[in-house]
Amino acid sequence: MGKIIGITYDLKSDWQRGGDDPVDINAEFDKPETIERVATALERGGHRVARIGNVHSLLAQEDNLDVDIVFNMCEGISGRNRESQVPVILEMKGIPFVGADALTLGIALDKVMAKKLFMAERIPTPRFFEINKGDDLEKVNGIGFPLMVKTRHEGSSKGISRQSRVEDAGGLKRQAGMINDTYGQPALVEEFIRGEEFTVAVLGNEDPRAMPVVQVSINGHVELGDEFYTHDRIASESLQYVCPAKISGELTSALQDLAVRVYKCVGCRDFGRVDFRVDDLGHPYVLEINPLPSLDVKDVFNIFPNVFSSNYDEIVNKVVDFALRRYNIIDEGSLAASVCLTESLKGLKS
Repeated sequence: MGKIIGITYDLKSDWQRGGDDPVDINAEFDKPETIERVATALERGGHRVARIGNVHSLLAQEDNLDVDIVFNMCEGISGRNRESQVPVILEMKGIPFVGADALTLGIALDKVMAKKLFMAERIPTPRFFEINKGDDLEKVNGIGFPLMVKTRHEGSSKGISRQSRVEDAGGLKRQAGMINDTYGQPALVEEFIRGEEFTVAVLGNEDPRAMPVVQVSINGHVELGDEFYTHDRIASESLQYVCPAKISGELTSALQDLAVRVYKCVGCRDFGRVDFRVDDLGHPYVLEINPLPSLDVKDVFNIFPNVFSSNYDEIVNKVVDFALRRYNIIDEGSLAASVCLTESLKGLKS
């Protein structure tokens, strides 16, 4: 028999943009069709679905949830701990849930904290510093130009535009000031890695597996040079994903091995996605890890399964299966249905 699976999520319509809010304020939230597609996948896997909604809806229902497990897709409301809100509530109530726990989500959302962990584990990541409002910029830049200026704790490329790559002190002051004022947080400033961009999904727990490497293409080019992933390109025709990536077996292995190391480094569970930049000499750098990756059907979780003759529905249900096993909630029907996919995953990198 299948399980009763609750889904927690934030819809783009949940946030009514105020006059002082940035234009991408709700960029991380899901479209209704994404939630419906996940629900359909779970139902096709033999489960029943209960749509819970955002953290406020969860709080209103927390003592009356009739579910076996929650599939958490919530980004949270505000602050650098927002992605941790739903997991903390579920942990307090003893309700099993799919995906990373509150600590992992908090660390991964705060890119400075995540990068410090990467460095401690000798995982290559671009050199960086941060700029707070009022900092003397002449004293903080020890890297040199060009630089990338980002938000410290946002996702979905919020705050990243073509102006985020800066060539001089004037550009750095402009972009850092914009992040400080518009997003109300420190600016993360990284050395700019000229080259190519990739993303790798990872599935599993005790023996996590890296999925096929997905390469980012902009305007038909995979050799990006000075180009990079920006917020306005997410929904545009200029951004495409290439899978399997047209790269050497050596680079493929390097990216997959690093993806698993990063996944373990921050304590991911069930599934996640690691983003990379590879320089012109073929050296990979980890940009970030997302333990709460997009499940939009236009994103990578609907793209890489085709490489090993799987599909979106199977991947979503396999992620749930990982969580059910982790909580020792044995579902023989789900277990039997996932055997073929498990065998396919065994051939991928661990």
